[in-house]
Amino acid sequence: ACMLCQQVEADPDICGCKSSKKGLCAHTCCLVSPQGSLQLSARDGPFLADLMSSRLSLLCSFWPTGFFHKRAGMGFSFEDTRRATQMAAQKRCFVCGVMGATITCQKKGCDRSFQLPCTSEGECVTQFFGLYRSFCWEHHPEQAVQVTPEQNRTCIICLDLVEGRKSYHTMVCPACQHAWFHQSCIQKQAIHAGVCFRCLHCQNKDLFVMETLTMGIRISRSRQPSWESDQACGLVYQRHSCCNARRCPCPGGREQAEEEGSWQLLLCSSCTAKGIHRRCSYLRNSTTTWECVCCA
Repeated sequence: ACMLCQQVEADPDICGCKSSKKGLCAHTCCLVSPQGSLQLSARDGPFLADLMSSRLSLLCSFWPTGFFHKRAGMGFSFEDTRRATQMAAQKRCFVCGVMGATITCQKKGCDRSFQLPCTSEGECVTQFFGLYRSFCWEHHPEQAVQVTPEQNRTCIICLDLVEGRKSYHTMVCPACQHAWFHQSCIQKQAIHAGVCFRCLHCQNKDLFVMETLTMGIRISRSRQPSWESDQACGLVYQRHSCCNARRCPCPGGREQAEEEGSWQLLLCSSCTAKGIHRRCSYLRNSTTTWECVCCA
């Protein structure tokens, strides 16, 4: 379990990945959350400046691994993590009631503390920019735009219905004021979009990103979109490469494909998702196209 949030299985979109070393185990975002590591040192004077200078790049890029390092390098030292764990053990999460709350509402006079995995359930906001502030359900920021969704308005991402008003769980693009989305949906979109994160309707980026950051959406400003990864592109551009005939007598098997002749593999001219050897389909040598049963 994470030494800070005490959870074994937590939403990676909220807490990030989990790493362990030398007996210490923690989620990336539990460490970089405002009071997981930074707030605990705010009372230490000069030590806060050392933490900020060595960790801002990590906070902005959300590196998935390598956050247990010596204080002089990038990341979090073992001492910092132990201190955060000891302080968290003294506070109870107002959402789930479990001890180990690393985050406290920044509103003056409010002493509500909570764990990072409980932010959504407790309608709390943790801002991963600027002063890295956090707020409880009563004091979290709200969108300033004065607009309400039309009847039966759906989320632009999941296409499910949204609430009939702006709320913690229902947000609207501040630029076009037309695109509505669930808070959980836009968080997943931000993780996958990376540097390309913007409004899916009007394509606004600057105002949209600043608004979502303020509302507690975690955004990676250095990660490339997940759909542009080598693995994703490999699946998209992978060509069908086997014969789908009911009986294939090819000596080399269904995956044998020659450039011409009896064992030339022809792909369906409509869907390209099925293929057949010229001989298996009894096509003439002059025939250059073929359609599968589903498309014919």
